[in-house]
Amino acid sequence: DGADFFLRRDVLNEAPDAEDRFAWNNDRSQQHGNNNNDDDDDALGNSAVLRTSKGDIHVKLFPSEVPRTVENFCGHARGGYYDGVIFHRVIKGFMLQTGDPQGDGTGGESIWGGEFEDEFVRDLRHDRPFTLSMANAGPNTNGSQFFITTVPTPWLDNKHTVFGRVTRGMDICTAIENARTDQNDKPDEEINIQSIDIVV
Repeated sequence: DGADFFLRRDVLNEAPDAEDRFAWNNDRSQQHGNNNNDDDDDALGNSAVLRTSKGDIHVKLFPSEVPRTVENFCGHARGGYYDGVIFHRVIKGFMLQTGDPQGDGTGGESIWGGEFEDEFVRDLRHDRPFTLSMANAGPNTNGSQFFITTVPTPWLDNKHTVFGRVTRGMDICTAIENARTDQNDKPDEEINIQSIDIVV
């Protein structure tokens, strides 16, 4: 439907080839010092603080219910993947979308390279504003992009994975929602994520 169109990534991510996967795994091993017991780095977060150019947005995460989605989000956040990324699509009375390092809705990939599967949970619905959910380009095409709703959006249930809720900073979400945008729903004034802190 029309609303769902705005949440899709514009172009599907290409699956990484063998060389890309080797380079990524090699970098990850060096970053973690080949220590498989690095609990601080590998533990799933229970909450996060999105430090944006408009202010802080605090979110509760659901690692028990949607572990793979939360692992992806936390991995990107800890690695600085989201640092400097803009809110590239803002639709008043709907949602705020971000998470694309290219800043135009066409980019981003998971921490594993490429895409990963949906995790739909009966009790995690788009039944209220300030819901944190994954953007995608169809079933099982999650990458790095995500959005925060500003109204209940039940038509997105079983299409997008809910993995968090805003607990503080609703006023910041509203400030971003009210930003002036162009014909592509991109804010005229750049609004970005400066960093994301994960709390275990």
